[in-house]
Amino acid sequence: MIVEAEDGITARCKKRTQLQQPAVGDNVEWIKTEEGAGRVEKVLERRSLLSRPAKNGQTRPVAANLDQIVAILAVKPTIDPLLLDQYLIVSEFQDIKPLIVLNKVDLLDEQSRLQVDELIMLYRRLSYEVIEVSAAKKTGLDMLRERLKDKTSILVGQSGVGKSTITNALLPDLDIQTKALSTASGLGKHTTTSSTLYKLPEGGDIIDSPGVNIFGLAHITEQNLAYGYREIKQLADQCKYSNCLHLKEPKCAVKDGVDNGSISKQRYLRYLKLRDKLAY
Repeated sequence: MIVEAEDGITARCKKRTQLQQPAVGDNVEWIKTEEGAGRVEKVLERRSLLSRPAKNGQTRPVAANLDQIVAILAVKPTIDPLLLDQYLIVSEFQDIKPLIVLNKVDLLDEQSRLQVDELIMLYRRLSYEVIEVSAAKKTGLDMLRERLKDKTSILVGQSGVGKSTITNALLPDLDIQTKALSTASGLGKHTTTSSTLYKLPEGGDIIDSPGVNIFGLAHITEQNLAYGYREIKQLADQCKYSNCLHLKEPKCAVKDGVDNGSISKQRYLRYLKLRDKLAY
């Protein structure tokens, strides 16, 4: 791992034996062991931690001390609402602010614009912020920069959404930062197999995650999944049974909400799909 000191000097470090695994974004105490190298002695208290499922029911830390999870979608090749819901569920459970960024809006025609507007309005009605950008045309990026300023944000999204293009647009000195990290790590070239933290010129940091697989519903079960859906959580208290799973139970306020249109049927169906997934 690479540690950056307060004076900006970087060092390649190992962790002390028995120390918990540090994550990108962690604040640590470390000692210098030789020129350009050191050992992490302590991981300081975290204000947030994003984890992913690992082997044997364990979890692995992904990123710490996050202010925002920035979910990047793209209108081409397609938007995956189920994946977006998973990002938002994790945000709700971790109490980390979500930001939805819709990229490639310059590729929308009249018909696809209507479909995208319908999807966007669904999330905006749930008080999620959605920013539309075109990294290729460099539109909407100033608003995105403003939302990232002075915050630590992780960028997540599936392959093909333009995450690299957006990162390049946000970081005019990306090559310089990448070379510095490569030199510190001793790898000779930058790799994308682990999350990397970059400093924004306006202030703040962005963490670039290597892919969608880094994200998982750690610590989330079929019983508590509903907490990750704002509209379901809001109505769940009105269900007849406190342990209602909003499936076939009588007098379920959530199912009534689906029937009367106050809860999106598509979101509810995605809730059921994820719940089935967690059951196995």
